Amino acid sequence: MKYLQLLFIAILISACSGTKRVVEKTPEKTPEIQEEIKDTIIKKIIITEQESPEIIYQETEKEQIKDTILVENFNHSDWNNLLQKYVSENGNVNYKSFKTDRNQLTSYLIKLGNNLPNDTWTKEDKLAYWINAYNAMTIDLILRHYPIASIKDIKNPWEQRYWKLGDKWYNLDEIEHQILRKMDEPRIHFAIVCASYSCPKLQNEAFTSVNLEEQLTAATKEFLNDSKRNSIKENSLELSKIFQWFSKDFKQNSSLIDFLNKYTEVQISNNPKIRYKDYNWALND
Repeated sequence: MKYLQLLFIAILISACSGTKRVVEKTPEKTPEIQEEIKDTIIKKIIITEQESPEIIYQETEKEQIKDTILVENFNHSDWNNLLQKYVSENGNVNYKSFKTDRNQLTSYLIKLGNNLPNDTWTKEDKLAYWINAYNAMTIDLILRHYPIASIKDIKNPWEQRYWKLGDKWYNLDEIEHQILRKMDEPRIHFAIVCASYSCPKLQNEAFTSVNLEEQLTAATKEFLNDSKRNSIKENSLELSKIFQWFSKDFKQNSSLIDFLNKYTEVQISNNPKIRYKDYNWALND
């Protein structure tokens, strides 16, 4: 009996060593993942003494960590390059220089028009597409009329149908109210811009489906904690009129205060006094 036990232990040790060699010879695994796999193998051998080495190895293979490759349905790198070139870290737009590169913007808008989202796209892909489309169209709207002091110098700016996506001509109102707001993501209000001082700043990078959650959270926190746009104290709030205009959007799952407390640096009480700041429509240049 003792001889059989010793033989069984020898087989297990040999299997463990063999498995270890297989792991070490896999070049695509990082040292950290190799160690995790080896630890898992050793633990399984100790715990599952009644199983054969072959079964142990097969189960361990299933537990190995595999890289996930995320593929976007649309590449927004052209828009990203323009933003990097003409938009500052503070969100100020160099419209004068941007106008000299308007052909690149037009090319990006044409690509958007040739790749309208469909049912196979993820929600993140659709959000990134429409947010970038809205912002690119807003810049294009300003460049069509530049130099101007405010977007409100343009007649009915949000109703102009300058852009064809698929078979349809769109305006900014439609994209914001009929598409983006119906996607149940209130943070879009801090991602789309109206080319004005009191708006959330235009980010100098394109939104992407892969980074969308982090980008929307960062844009929301930045806007809320910017004292020029919002003044937030425990018992009193001076908020952007965005929270007044689109109040319903921020109360989808709870109250406005609950929404704000997720992203503000100050914990707001349940019944603060609220007033809304005047909106400055001066151009964000």
